[in-house]
Amino acid sequence: MDFDTEAVACGVHDNRVHYYSMKNVTLSADESLIEQARLVARSQHKTLNAAFREWLEQYAAQAGGGAAVDALMRRLKHVRSSGPYTRDEMNER
Repeated sequence: MDFDTEAVACGVHDNRVHYYSMKNVTLSADESLIEQARLVARSQHKTLNAAFREWLEQYAAQAGGGAAVDALMRRLKHVRSSGPYTRDEMNER
């Protein structure tokens, strides 16, 4: 019997459950600033917690950039430059 793989794939359901552990954090901020932030989050159809988690992910990702550069430098430590170069030499095409 020959099966249409697209039709079979469409009938498959993924019933996995994803669990993310969250840690509660207490922050102190000006009350009016918190209310303004809530209004902004609400206008974006988010909770203040969801908006904060997004910001925290972006903030933490900045640190990863430095680690990536450090890893690249370690991988390239065998490369030796014949420099230093003059400004004109660096701008040659």
